[in-house]
Amino acid sequence: MIRYIAWRFMVMIPTLLLISMLIFTIIELPPGDFFESYVEELKAIGEKADMQEIEDLKARYGFDQPMPIRYLNWVGGMLHGDFGYSFEYRMPVSDVVGDRLWLTILVSTVTIILTWLLAFPIGIYSATHQYSWGDYGLTLFGLIGLAVPNFVLALILMYLANIWFGTSIGHLMDQKYLSQPMSWEKFKSILEHIWIPVIIIGTAGTAGMVRRVRANLLDELHKQYVMTARAKGLHPFKVLMKYPFRMSLNFFISDIGSILPAVISGAEITAVVLSLETTGPMLIRALQAQDMYLAGSFLMFLAFLTVVGVLVSDIALAILDPRIRLRGGSTK
Repeated sequence: MIRYIAWRFMVMIPTLLLISMLIFTIIELPPGDFFESYVEELKAIGEKADMQEIEDLKARYGFDQPMPIRYLNWVGGMLHGDFGYSFEYRMPVSDVVGDRLWLTILVSTVTIILTWLLAFPIGIYSATHQYSWGDYGLTLFGLIGLAVPNFVLALILMYLANIWFGTSIGHLMDQKYLSQPMSWEKFKSILEHIWIPVIIIGTAGTAGMVRRVRANLLDELHKQYVMTARAKGLHPFKVLMKYPFRMSLNFFISDIGSILPAVISGAEITAVVLSLETTGPMLIRALQAQDMYLAGSFLMFLAFLTVVGVLVSDIALAILDPRIRLRGGSTK
């Protein structure tokens, strides 16, 4: 195991380096840069840009240098904790992300916990009561949850929340708290609004996980070791939870690689529809505006979480399922 972990950490370095090259190249591919887009936006609304200020910013952040030099400066800055400057928000990238990061983590964490609490019991019930009326009914709701787009559900819940509960449409809090520091009143306002995005984002995730739990558990329940355990007289609940349910969790552990970046990025389209103060809309806006340092640094953070999540999931799979063995390096 130690050899495998050491080998994976060695592989992570060139992997992240290659990802950083791809991210930087893709962001640089569109013609022009942020400053040209900014000048065009000002012209569209009839204002004049301060060209001297723009030239000073270009020189300060190396936009007058060749692309390879700018890439090396960007990567070198990240290694020292300097993620660059966001021209869109006119502040360091760490300050821009920091204001939204904890709200994104809060929404995503609550959504994931709710998804797990609903999906596992429903999936177990559907698998152990196959082809019953309950199984058919839960399957129907699950398919509806998968079929309805999140943005449509967002529009419906926004309307119902405003009509039935008087909750303001959009945002994670009342608008009077948007620019204020955290307080008890602001926290209560967040709790009042958070249930809407949690339900919307968690609907499709819960429906999909129920289907996977049911399918994997049904596959395990028909295997020989389950029949042997039942024949030996073990309690049905112990037979279910100790062996087949544990083995059916392999897909869940494998998803850790995608769960970690999802906690940070959030549901981007839903966040845009609901005007949430999370990192999703910020990332989309940064990509549209070619705000290179903000978009590139955030995408690199997501890539790092993905690589770490895949490593954690591989180690957890080896611990959970004794049939899985990990080996480092090449094998003959």
